[in-house]
Amino acid sequence: MRFTPFAVALLVGLSFAAPAYAGEPPEAAGSDAPVWPFETSDIEPDPGFVFGRLDNGMRYIVRTNDRPEGTALVRLHIGSGSLSETESERGLAHFVEHMAFNGSKRIPEGEMIKLLEREGLAFGADTNASTGFEATTYKLDLPRNEPALLDTALMLMRETASELTLSPEAIDRERGVILAERRDRNTYALKELIDRLDFAAPGALHTQRLPIGLPEVLEGATDADLRGFYAREYVPANAVLVVVGDYPAEAAVSAINRHFADWRPAPMPAEPDIGPIDLARGGVTDIFLDPALSEAVTVSRLAPWQERSDSIATRRDNLIRSLGYDIVNRRLARLAAQADPPFRSAGFGTGDVFEDARTTNLTVNTIDGGWQRGLDAAADTLRTALAYGFSPSEVAEQLATTRTALENSVASAETRTNAALVNSALALIEDELVPSTPEASLARFESFAGTITPEQVLAALLDDAATLADPLIRFRGRAAPEGGERALRDAWNAAVARPMVAPEEIAAMPFAYTRFGPQGAVASDRIDERIGLRAVSFANGVRLNLKTTALSKDRISFRMHLDGGSLLDTRQNPNATAMVNFLTAGGLGAHSQDELATILAGRTVSFGFGSAADSFSAGGTTTPRDLELQLQLLAALLSDPGYRPEGESRFRQTVANFYKTLDATPAAAYSSAIGGILSDNDPRFSLQSEETVAAQSFDDLEAAIGDRLASGAIELTLVGDFDEATAIDLVARTLGALPSREGDFLPRAGNRDRRFTADRSLRTIPHRGEPDQAMLRLIWPTTDDSDLELYLTMELLERIAQLELQDELRERLGQAYSPDAGSSQSSIYPGYGTFSLTASLDVGKVDDARAAMQQVVERLRSEATDPDTLERARRPLLEQFDNALKSNGGWLSLVDRAQSKPHEIDRFLAGKDGTLRVTPEMIRAAAESFLTNDGAVEIRVLPRTGPEPE
Repeated sequence: MRFTPFAVALLVGLSFAAPAYAGEPPEAAGSDAPVWPFETSDIEPDPGFVFGRLDNGMRYIVRTNDRPEGTALVRLHIGSGSLSETESERGLAHFVEHMAFNGSKRIPEGEMIKLLEREGLAFGADTNASTGFEATTYKLDLPRNEPALLDTALMLMRETASELTLSPEAIDRERGVILAERRDRNTYALKELIDRLDFAAPGALHTQRLPIGLPEVLEGATDADLRGFYAREYVPANAVLVVVGDYPAEAAVSAINRHFADWRPAPMPAEPDIGPIDLARGGVTDIFLDPALSEAVTVSRLAPWQERSDSIATRRDNLIRSLGYDIVNRRLARLAAQADPPFRSAGFGTGDVFEDARTTNLTVNTIDGGWQRGLDAAADTLRTALAYGFSPSEVAEQLATTRTALENSVASAETRTNAALVNSALALIEDELVPSTPEASLARFESFAGTITPEQVLAALLDDAATLADPLIRFRGRAAPEGGERALRDAWNAAVARPMVAPEEIAAMPFAYTRFGPQGAVASDRIDERIGLRAVSFANGVRLNLKTTALSKDRISFRMHLDGGSLLDTRQNPNATAMVNFLTAGGLGAHSQDELATILAGRTVSFGFGSAADSFSAGGTTTPRDLELQLQLLAALLSDPGYRPEGESRFRQTVANFYKTLDATPAAAYSSAIGGILSDNDPRFSLQSEETVAAQSFDDLEAAIGDRLASGAIELTLVGDFDEATAIDLVARTLGALPSREGDFLPRAGNRDRRFTADRSLRTIPHRGEPDQAMLRLIWPTTDDSDLELYLTMELLERIAQLELQDELRERLGQAYSPDAGSSQSSIYPGYGTFSLTASLDVGKVDDARAAMQQVVERLRSEATDPDTLERARRPLLEQFDNALKSNGGWLSLVDRAQSKPHEIDRFLAGKDGTLRVTPEMIRAAAESFLTNDGAVEIRVLPRTGPEPE
């Protein structure tokens, strides 16, 4: 069993009821079939799950659940991934995954995706699959709970299980798509991963079995090769089907039996041998360089893998271990939050290398050239922790965080989402973690927590972590450290030889912000009967929207909008709001961000701040118990922001790293340049120089937004499980008690002008990525979103263009893995909008792709969309309307500007009917109007050929 000792998730377990079984008992499938982990554990699984096994050995997990109501998730888990490949099969696990969408005995090639689209499942969003080292998982997200739709989903999963045709013609067509995906993923990050794996365990199987495979294998793979892997690995005993959603469990089990009982049993495939891993490996140093990589040093040692079967005792031990790792990482985070931090971030932990080894790592991320200072500070922090142990207050802080998470899980247990329950099922399959009720998890924790001492935590950490003596040391960055490998080794040796000083205990302090003035008075209170929304305003100008739901018990989603946003950026001062996202890193007047982390431990609150086009915002999730504290935090941020130097330091570190990766990949290079291209270098939409951005300070930010914090219009929205009267009272004592504010969001009409360039010449953007990588994008100007009928027409045009691009560039030509179409119509800038077609390509195929895109556009302009294509584009959009308000997040997105932008609610309520009224002729006319032959700006992102810029 593989455990990550510092994962809080290990606490889930323990129930008091017997699990529900269906079908034959586990042993009926034969001795070579895996057993459920809970069969040998003293942790009882959640009785809401139904576990079963067919006579052929296939297992299943079923759970009835209605969050979101009327939906379901279906997963087919095959317990083989790239580690199950032979040397000549490298990449075939992933290749077979692709072929699942390319023909089976009942579904002709090219029809599976279309069939699902007609049922409202969008490719990628609702229909997907993934291949990892150890498993391949097929995923269908069902937007409705109709029995016929579940039947269709299980039929398709059954086809995937053993009925794929794997025709040579289909394989040849898909080969280009897979090679395109490999090309797109071949970035500096992938190369760094490969080097990291090779260095830690040279020669081990996983270092030679990345799921993306080898080009020579992918290019030469035959149908016989794929059939061999498919027949060997896709067997019932190696498969688990998971169905979680709004279906009766009995009906789901019956359907599973009906579809899968005839899958012929076969021997369980052999377990791959991960080794060899040299546990004694040490004293070796590695340096990996790439211009796009930020600087980091990792110090590590390997240790033997430990079998820790899931049990109550194991989870107690895991909890105690996790506290030690968490405290060390809390100390490291405190250093990173200083005004002059020694590193950007650092982390300490131990994890498993499959079931062959464990590795303990100290990783330090620094600014360029700062590796030694960072390594010294991180080593000192770790060594003093291991030498002197932990204080009672540090243990209590981590226990409080864990307790709150478990208490929140108990309070919301009745409304857990399908996705959360599927994750629990997959954790049982993949990590042998028994899923139990949240109540049992909390009960077990409380039985442990009262007996845990700092001494126990230190002893558990010392026992678990490998000693970092004569360690492996790995440096990655843009330039090698002066002195090379010897300097790295000498620096570590010096760091561990320095005398240690016992750390000082940091005293906790109370939260300083509990009173904000006399309680505010309610000025108006009305209800929008259409959607059950209560709209309140206070005498000081603050607006409050309240929407109670039963969708997620004990949860409140919130968002506060404050007048401002990027509309405050002007041509004269385009960086006015550049530091907004770092405002909270500067803490509050009375508390630093680090102090707040301790004060707020064990509380469900958020402390963040960001910027949209016409507002600043702060949002998150809280509980009824912590709503008052959350509102106090919001009021404190508005009335007493800290503007501490720690935030400025974090901002400048981020800026420095960002500007060094601007052209590291085609996508990064495009994102950096496109704003200036489309706006004719309007400074509001163009990336400014690093020197200009880095020169920004909190003084500049305060000058730009200080009056907004003090007097700008506020609209706060609460959605979820709360008492309205209590919420109004709490807001009245916090935001409603602030000094009077502007009642309306300012229009800033003078800064709402945005032009699309008139220059239609070909634009070429250079990148520093791989020499075979390119990107092509065609961008047309359109208009804003004020005309709802046109907006919905353009939404459908986008989806139809997406389907056409996939058929042309992916399926027919095999040139692009994920071609894309996008329509973006502004609600901020009158008359402004864009429509684009995009593909990542081989550098030698750009002209071919350009011709294919033009053919797609010409068809869209000249031919009415056929009924089937329109249905496949429209049905997923209709399902989105139907399911939009089945979560608190969906409601929040709809009503968070209910008073300042009430028309958004009107648009939503009219959206589904409006979508149904869009005709093929309306779509063709929109394409003809906007996607003109000479109207697009063509962007080509190509490898840089000249010398690197200074």
